[in-house]
This record gives sequence, structure tokens and C-alpha cells, in this order.
Amino acid sequence: MAIEGVPEKMLAAQVVEFNKPYKIQSIPTPTSLSPHDLLLKVKVASLCHTDSMVSAGIMGTPLPCIASHEGCGEVIALGSSVTYFKKGDRVMAGLPMHRCGHCPDCLGPDELKHYCRNVKGYVGVTLDGAFAEYMVADARESSQIPEGVSYETAAPMACAGVTIWGGLVRAGLKAGETVALVGAGGGLGHLGCQFAKAMGLQVVGIDARDEGLELARQLGAHVVVDARVGKEKVVEEVNKVTNGLGVDSALTISDAPEAAALACAITKMHGTMIQIAQPPDVSVPFAELIFRDIRVHGSLLAPRREAQRMLDFVAEHNITVKTNAFLGLEEIPQLLELAHSGKMAGKGVVIVDGDEIRKERERRGGGGV
Repeated sequence: MAIEGVPEKMLAAQVVEFNKPYKIQSIPTPTSLSPHDLLLKVKVASLCHTDSMVSAGIMGTPLPCIASHEGCGEVIALGSSVTYFKKGDRVMAGLPMHRCGHCPDCLGPDELKHYCRNVKGYVGVTLDGAFAEYMVADARESSQIPEGVSYETAAPMACAGVTIWGGLVRAGLKAGETVALVGAGGGLGHLGCQFAKAMGLQVVGIDARDEGLELARQLGAHVVVDARVGKEKVVEEVNKVTNGLGVDSALTISDAPEAAALACAITKMHGTMIQIAQPPDVSVPFAELIFRDIRVHGSLLAPRREAQRMLDFVAEHNITVKTNAFLGLEEIPQLLELAHSGKMAGKGVVIVDGDEIRKERERRGGGGV
């Protein structure tokens, strides 16, 4: 039975077969909510590198599955136990769905709760996601979008923003210290440049694409280094601006095979490299770990508290997202074509509710859709 006020059918882009294009078709809308669920009318959803891993079958996704784990929208209906949100609220959907509440991570520190090993799944990864007109999200993992943040900014923050923010938090740096972003001009990296600069950090942006280098430069990286000059030259350039010591911490965002080793090489002795990218293997020379005492720490997303802090920070510091916008779910094939070309700087977003985004842009003094 359909939820009151919600149509029985919706348009969605599904993974129906691995290594094949999404199937964009009309399917039933969600008909029921668990006690802690929200039903969102999706306004904007965006593309993430992990979507390609889902499509390739790497994430063990049950099929069919609606793609995209970066979504935001308006609350249309609420589960019986939801108290933090109300109908009409603007919400960024969290990725985890239905943590168990009793495993060591759920009972442990807040910063580890999203590692629950018994979680039901993750939207757009193992459960239906945001490339649809409606989506279900867990209210306990989702965040209020501040008034000063648009839907087009909020959607990429659901994973790209939360992930790079979580990595910076895990690095534990203080204002005035230096951070390197290996992959500074991509979807996560260009947000990381802005976050880090607004936190008072000195930012070294490293990328191997002209578009990425230019974007990192535009968004305030204090030093930009082209990775294509080779590891030794990159280390030399970084040492020039760090008194020969290296950066206090490096975040590896690129999944290039040599990225992790490069990140360690430019990090000072006893410093920390945060591994965010998810290549099949992470390779680091033993000398970095043993003779230079580089600590390698993985980082996955961030807890809901940090996600809300991030959105408030975005509003306070006017953090922007470089977007490549496509109007309507029907244009997802064109988005994927651009993404696969290697020429996309920033994030690819799909405007699901064109009327709403047009009004939002007009209110904010921007152009139409």
C-alpha cells in the first residue's frame, strides 16, 4: 500500500546487471518505513567513484539496486520513532541503514559507531540509493541541511564531503600545520582543499591532471605539485616548502597504484598518512613504515555528529562544490560518459527535481536550471 501523498511509481536508475549501463525505468515507490526511517523526495543526487565499484560487482551489491549513495531531499514521511526531523525538513541522507546497536562499535565511542559490522546495509551500495525520485534513509544517520547550503552543495557532501572531512578530523592537525592532499583536484580533493584552508592548515595539493591541478589552485591550495614529474621531484618540491621535513599529514585520495607510497614519502618522520582511496591494494615501501615511522591510518566516512558539524562548517565558511550538473535522471548516461573521460573536474550531480532547484537558484541569485 502506497504511503499517503506519494505516487505508486517513480523513475529510478538501477544496477540490474554488473558491468552494464544503469537501467532507467519506472518502478514502485517505497511502500513502508521502519520506525527510524525517513522517506525523502530526492532533489539532487550525485555520482561517486564508489558507484563504479558497485556497478562492477566489487561491493557485493544485491541486484537490482538503485544507484548513488550521495542524495538529499525533502522529508515526505517519517517512521513512528523519528523525533529529530519533521515533514518538510531539508535533509542530507546518511549512508548506513539500521545499525545493530549492540556490537562493540555501536556501544563504543561516537567516532566508531558507523563501523557497525551488523549494519543492514548502505544506501546506494547494498541498498537502494538516491538516483530516484524518492529514497529511504535512516534518520539516525542523516543530517539537517542548514539554510545557507543548497541542495546542489549538500548532495556531494553525503559521501565525498563526509569522507574527506572525516579524514581531516582523523589526521588531528592544528591550525598552522601542513596537510597534503594526493588527488587534490577530484571530487573529494577539491572539498578537502577548502576545508583544510578554512581550518587554518597549510595545503599542498597534488594531482596528475591539468584540470585537477587548476581546480586545486583556484580553491586555495598554497602549493600545487604535478604528480607526473615523478616521486623524487614531488618530494623535492614538498621539502622546499616544509623546511625539508615533509608535511605533517598526507591524505591519499587518489587510487593510482603509486599514490599511497607518494603520500608517505612526502610526510614528515613520525607523521600520519590517512588512506581514503580504495584501490585493490595499497602498497607502501617498508622503509617508510620502519625507518621513517610513518603511521598509516584508514578512514571511512564519519559519524553523524561530524556530518552535521561539516554541514554547519560549509554554511559558515561558504564552502563550494565544483559541479557538473545534469538535468533529470534520463541524463545519467551523459554524466557517466563525462566521468569516464577523465576530464571531469569536481563532482557530477543529477538534478532530480528541476522545479525545486530552479526556485532555489532564483532565491540564491543564481541562474535557472
